[in-house]
This record gives sequence, C-alpha cells and structure tokens, in this order.
Amino acid sequence: MGRQSFDRVRARGVRGTCVRGTCAPFLLLAMFQVRAAAQDELERLHARPLSTSGDLASLMVDHISAFLDRELAASTNKRKAWFERVVRDPRGFAVVEREQRTRLARKLGVPSERIEPAGRRLLVEDSFTAASQSLVVESITWPAFDDVTGEGLRIRPSSGSAGPIVIVVPDADVTPEEAMGLVPGQPETVSRARSFAEAGFEVYVPCLLARKMAARKGRSRMTDREYVHRAAFELGRTLLGYEIAKVLALVDVLETANDGKPARRIGVFGHGEGGLVAFYAAALDPRIASVGVSSALGDRQEMWQQPLERNMFGLLEDFGDAEVMNLIAPRKLIVEAAHGPELVIPAGMGAAPARLVSIKLEEAKAVVERGVTYRGKEIRESWATFVAGGGDGKGAWCTPEARKAFLIGLGSDQDPTTRPRLELPKLAARPEALANRAANRQSRSLAQFTRYNEALLGRSSQIRDAHFAKLDRNSLDAYSRTVEVYRQEFENEVIGRFETPVSPPNPRARKRFDDEGCTAYEVVLDVFDDVFAYGILLVPRGIPAGEKRPVVVCQHGLEGRPTDVADPKNENPAYHQYALRLARQGFVTFAPQNPYIFHDRFRTLQRKANPLGKTLFSIIVPQHRVITDYLATLDFVDPARIAFYGLSYGGKTAMRVPPLVPRYCLSICSADFNEWVWKNASTLSGYSYLNMGEYEIFEFNLGGTFNYAEMAALIAPRPFMVERGRYDTVAPDETVAHEFAKVAHLYSQLKIGNRCRIEFFDGPHSINGKGTFQFLHEFLNFPNL
Repeated sequence: MGRQSFDRVRARGVRGTCVRGTCAPFLLLAMFQVRAAAQDELERLHARPLSTSGDLASLMVDHISAFLDRELAASTNKRKAWFERVVRDPRGFAVVEREQRTRLARKLGVPSERIEPAGRRLLVEDSFTAASQSLVVESITWPAFDDVTGEGLRIRPSSGSAGPIVIVVPDADVTPEEAMGLVPGQPETVSRARSFAEAGFEVYVPCLLARKMAARKGRSRMTDREYVHRAAFELGRTLLGYEIAKVLALVDVLETANDGKPARRIGVFGHGEGGLVAFYAAALDPRIASVGVSSALGDRQEMWQQPLERNMFGLLEDFGDAEVMNLIAPRKLIVEAAHGPELVIPAGMGAAPARLVSIKLEEAKAVVERGVTYRGKEIRESWATFVAGGGDGKGAWCTPEARKAFLIGLGSDQDPTTRPRLELPKLAARPEALANRAANRQSRSLAQFTRYNEALLGRSSQIRDAHFAKLDRNSLDAYSRTVEVYRQEFENEVIGRFETPVSPPNPRARKRFDDEGCTAYEVVLDVFDDVFAYGILLVPRGIPAGEKRPVVVCQHGLEGRPTDVADPKNENPAYHQYALRLARQGFVTFAPQNPYIFHDRFRTLQRKANPLGKTLFSIIVPQHRVITDYLATLDFVDPARIAFYGLSYGGKTAMRVPPLVPRYCLSICSADFNEWVWKNASTLSGYSYLNMGEYEIFEFNLGGTFNYAEMAALIAPRPFMVERGRYDTVAPDETVAHEFAKVAHLYSQLKIGNRCRIEFFDGPHSINGKGTFQFLHEFLNFPNL
C-alpha cells in the first residue's frame, strides 16, 4: 500500500502504525466498521440503501407527468363504464338526463342566473340597419345574465319568416359581419353560413370574445379570453360557460318573442370555439332541435395543451364528447370535420403556453362512433351524422352536406343550395368603420365579463358563509362531527382524490451530510404507481434510547428544494436554514420535495390534472400521508407530535395538506396567508395573479367554497399560526388581517383562542423563526435544548 492510500485510510478514522504487509487487515476492519455503521443507520430508518442517481426532483416531476398521462388515457373507459350505468338507470334516462345536464352545466361553469321572462327583450340598433330587396341586416343586443348582454347580428327576410330559426356561432376570431359575408374581400370559406340567410331563414349571429393578445399591467401578455377565464374559474365559472349562457339566453328571448304562437324550431350551427358553444348549449337545452358542430368535437384528453380558457375542471370524469352527444339525442347532431382555428401561444409570455390545431378527421369520427353505441339501435341510425369537410376533413366549414342534414333536424328537407338565393344587402360602412365597430363590441364584452367577475367576487364571501351554514360551532364535539362533510368535500371536489391505492412505502435512504448537531439523510418513499415522495430527514444526535421526539415537516416554496431549508451550505435568505435550525434545537425535521419546480413542467401537471377533477395537490396530499405515516414508524419519533411549517408555496401547502392529513398535529403558514380568492380573482388589485405568469394557481370555485378562513376551519381544532412579514409583496397587511380575523373568531367561538395566532414582523417574504419557533416548542411540548 502506498503512502497516499495509507493517508486516505487515516482520514477515514483508522489510526495506528502500518508495518509492511499488516495494513490490509486494518483496512478491511475499517471498511467493515463503516459498512456496519451505515447498515445500523439504515436499520434505524427502516430503510434499504438508496442507489438512485440524478436529480430526484426532476425524476419526480417526470413520473407524475407519466402517471397523469395514464390517468387521462384511462378516463375514456372509466367514462364509458359510468355512462353505461347512467343509460341503464332504472328511473329511466329522461330522469337521469336532467341530473346530468345540471352536472354538466356546473362543470362547464355556466352561470345559474337567468333573465326573468319580463326582461327578455331583443333590442335592435337603429343606427346599424341595412336592407336589400329581400333581406334585412340588424345589429342586436339581448340580456344574457346579470348585467351581461349578448351582441350580434340578425338577418331576416324583409317579408318576414315563420319557419325555423338558425343561430350561427362563428369562431371567436370571426366577427358576425365576417361570418355572414358582409365584409368586402372576405374569403368565401369564412362566410359559408351566409347560405342560411340567403335561403330565407331567419339567422342570428352572436359574437364571441376574440383571442386578442394584450399586455396586463406590464407583467405578462395573454389573450382576453384567458384573462376573463382565470378569474371566472376561481369563482366557479368559465368563459365558455358565459358564452353558452349568452346563446341560451338568446333562445329564451326568441321563445318569449314568439308570444304564444306555435313554437318555431331553433337550431344552432357553430364552428371552432363557436362549435363548442353550440355543442354544449344543445346538450343543456332540449329546445334546440338541431345542432351542427364544426371543427370542435374530438378527444378532450388533449385539453391540457389547448388555450387555458378550454380548461374545464373535472369534465373528463363524466363527460367526454361521446357522453355529451347523448344528452342531445334523439335530436339531430351533425359533426363536421373541417379546417378549424389554429394558433400557438409560446412559453415565457406569462400566458399559459398552448397549441390549437384542427381536429383530425379520424379523431372526430372515432368519437362519434363511440357516442352512438350508448343508445338503442332505433336512435343510432337517425340522430348523429358525420360529415368530412372537403372529403378529407380539411375543407371549409358548413358544407352543403352538413347544412342539409342540419336543416332536416329543423324539419326542413330542402337543401338551401337549391332554394332561390336571396341577396344580402351591402353595408354602407367602410371596412375601417366595421373594424372599429367590431373592436368596440369586443371592448364592451370584455368590460361586462370583467364587471361580472368582480361582482361575483364581491358576493363570494356571503356565498361561502351560506355554504358553511351547517357547521356547528357550539362545542368542540359538535364541531368535529359537522366539519367532516366539509373535509370530504374539500378533498373530493376541490383538491381531487385519485382512487389509486397507496403502495407500501419501501423506504430507501442514504446519508447526505453530518452537521454539528444532527445527521441528514435523503429518503425516498413510494406513493402509488411510479409516483414517489422524497426529502431530507434531519435527525439530532444523541437522542436517548426510548425517547420519542416531535417532528417538524419544513416545506420549501416555489421552485425550491429540500436543501434550501436543510443544508448548512445553502444560505437562501428566504428560508434561513430553518429546518436545520430546528434540528439543532432538538426537533427531528423532514424537508420534502414538493413537485412545484421546473416552471412550465410542473404547471403542465396542473393542466393535465384539472380535466380529471384533480390538482397538483391530488399528488401532494398522498405524498404527505405517506411521509407522515413513515415518520410515525421511526423509533425516535412521537407519532402524535408531527407538525407542518411551510413558506410561500409551502404556505399554500400548509393550508391544503394538513386539513387532509390528520397526522399533522398543527400547521404554520408563512408568507402566503391572505384573502386568497381576492388574490386570484380581483381584476382591480395589483396584487392579483390575473396579471402574472402563475397560470396554474387558479383552483375551480374556491370563491364559492373554501377561502383560507374555510381551509383553516378544516385544520381546527388543531393549533394554527400565520407568520407575516409586513413588507411581503404577496398581499397587503390589511387583507391578511381581514382573513385571519375570521379564523381567530372561529377558534374563539370554540373556546380554543390560544391555539390560533399570527405574528407580524418587520421583514419581507421570508421565515422569521421567532414566534413560530416558540409556537412549535409550546404546542409540541418540547423544551428548547
């Protein structure tokens, strides 16, 4: 053995004199002792050696993404099995159909408000009316819901019409004037639906909100459609739901205007975004006798890649397009594969990255074929018609074949192309004036949606209060009994829960480093499928045999890692090594890796989860259940004293995970607690996430269910604390104090006011570690060693 080798052995702790030929036994003994010590440590952690290399955080995100891909793929068969049970319900499909329409409307975020019959009026703008010898074009508005109105065009025969009514809903980026061929130089492929008017039908053309890209208070760029949808989603609504409501309100107006006369049949034909509106409107309203859906019906599993306003929470739990089709049957449905809207929203703008492409012919056809299998043969052959635009599904929309089948559904067997063609009037306005008119219409629509979102935000506190009316606060026993239904709702309807069974944890560990007062280990635990949990466990040295210590789970924030809170070499100023500092005070600490890391990679996880009625926390909650169950098995841990303490996104975790993980005996929310629904949905506040790049942050209908005060109510009666830096730019002090006052009031009602605290300190978005550390020592009943 050379001198350098001998020095390496000495450096590992083997001391003594080396005589030629006698060092090998010492070396073998040293290696045996090191291995034995390492094995003892692993046995103490109930773990086998961890051999996985590479970035465990990156591997975690990859595995979660693959798991969600499998869940999306499996959703088709799950829906099929569910809907087949619906069809066979002994109460009869007519009864079940009404229930499913209500369920679908809720998932689509359609406003429940409807205009009373006395207020259903169609208003014609006198300043914009044009006429030929045979047709009249009029600009119209109608009340939709609250103070939101629908706008568009009406084209009617000058001699009047008593026949069917056609509502044409063009794509979001096509104006009513363009759809009807009233703009000079407009390609004929855009204005195919004008043939309904030229054939003498009374035609209504609503306007949708365009995909106009705009800067939002200098922080990001996104379309108007995404901007409206973000706030609406937080409040249990969606932009798609708003636009469906406009079409349904127009049907209300047309029905009221008929004034007791025999009902006129109404059909809706839509393209692109308008095709989605037409499809869902017909599924929700049986008064729509025939519906044409062009370049819109397909496989919704790709919803997560499309513009954010197409994100519908939980839609794919129950309703793919094949299932929605059956809420239209036996009324006529025409599905047309045609060239549709296409766009790319790149990453890095602040908007959700997205890609929208024309739906492939084979994809649309497969959905139709699957949809017709649910119902009896007598319906299969008559209600659904598939049309390939241009023969290959790439042609223009509203083909003669599609129009003819659509009109048959309205009781008109006459092909519009064979009827005498009526002449559309020429608009007097110049193209620039038409463009300004369209821009003003868009501005009004955006302003109305924004005002409605703000008004709904203003009412949301009262909505939540009514929602929690059954919570009994008269005693701790009554409270514990009545809060459980809300806890179940929070997990199943807000967070989302996978049915996948949790795997045995199969702990794997390896030493990370030795500190002056503790030893750190990397620990990996299986959760389910290929999903795993990972973190750094800090074990204080010198824990006497038989003593059981409290644990503090210390959770990093956005784009963070366990090393941010636990590694002595990491000096991140937001965390101040708080997991390490607590370990040096004698606590066992565990710093998990949560999957909100790698920017768009983790945000895509939320996009994939949402259509399944799940969220990123649908993964994080079971991870923490496995973590706390594992910690409870360690001989030096007291299972009854496991606490949670998280900063920033870790503070979000502090509000969502402890309510659903009963092993957490207390929770501390640092640098996050505030009036969360306001933070997400306000269109007026500069603090709002509406203007920022965190497009995954919005959670469906928190406004109507669980703000932070209500989440804290699910933590009660366990101790709860907020740590708040006065210069933290997450929110102003007053909104933090406002929301916390509700929590303090609840704890006071329950006669446990001492368990609920807040610390304001002069500092930024960071761990302070003073009042919170005292809180931990007090409520974990652990002296500062």
